Amino acid sequence: MEIQLDCVICVLRQALRASRKVTDDIEIQEKVLRCAMEELLEMNWKTTPFYMSYRIHKIVSELTGVDDPYREVKRRSNDQVLKLYPKFKELVEISRDPLKTAVKLAIAGNIIDFAAVEKPEVEETVETVLKKKFAINDYPYLKNKVLTARQLLFFADNAGEIVFDKLLLETMIKIREKPFEKITFVVKREPIINDATVEDATYVKITSLPNVDIKTISYKGRNLEADNPNLKKWFLAHDLILLKGQSNYENFDKYDNVFFMLIVKCPVVARDLKVNIGDIVLKYNRPKSPFTRFIR
Repeated sequence: MEIQLDCVICVLRQALRASRKVTDDIEIQEKVLRCAMEELLEMNWKTTPFYMSYRIHKIVSELTGVDDPYREVKRRSNDQVLKLYPKFKELVEISRDPLKTAVKLAIAGNIIDFAAVEKPEVEETVETVLKKKFAINDYPYLKNKVLTARQLLFFADNAGEIVFDKLLLETMIKIREKPFEKITFVVKREPIINDATVEDATYVKITSLPNVDIKTISYKGRNLEADNPNLKKWFLAHDLILLKGQSNYENFDKYDNVFFMLIVKCPVVARDLKVNIGDIVLKYNRPKSPFTRFIR
């Protein structure tokens, strides 16, 4: 998905919010904004919103001297959801359709997105999402894939949210006749906003699940496949592919045979999906032909 004009204002707001996380110095905050605006003027906007965000957050890190402005926020988010985990697990266990409940909880966890929501209300969002209908509902396709797939490729989004993702993976494994042969759990290689990294995945013990392998993806350049030479191999090697959150939708919306799970939090994504802000989405990009695994 390409950058829209709304994205530019959003990214500048992110830059100011991130700089305020790590310094009270108004002069540094102003310098961050000025440098961010210069970067935006020089940047080719024929790219994804996430790449633009990545470039601007590198400026925040360089000018403030803090490589991960949201490190403590991410840790608190992980701890918050870990404390609530037994309650959410019970909701899944008593549900008539445990997988569907786990899917909705995982989507509810997508509210923990400090790029779009300054103060996410996790428990309130869970309560709301569990009562909501999907604006795009490809759950029957997902359930069939969960039961029949051999290898799962899972792109995580945010810290805190990945605790919900762990519960979803546990539920998937439980309803299957046997575990996945392999689960490739993908997080960001470099810190950006509150997106999950290896540190977060390790902290919430994602690898305690059977056959899980944590991998990382980089957004340093404009071409994802060039920066991540194994990306195409990952997509071809797995027969169930799940991508969480708006940023993964922005980056992979043209890929084929993949599922997207998210809360819609911005007008750009809402317009692209033809839904409303606040809607919950489980979208399957169906294969264009039996011989097509993904397209770009």
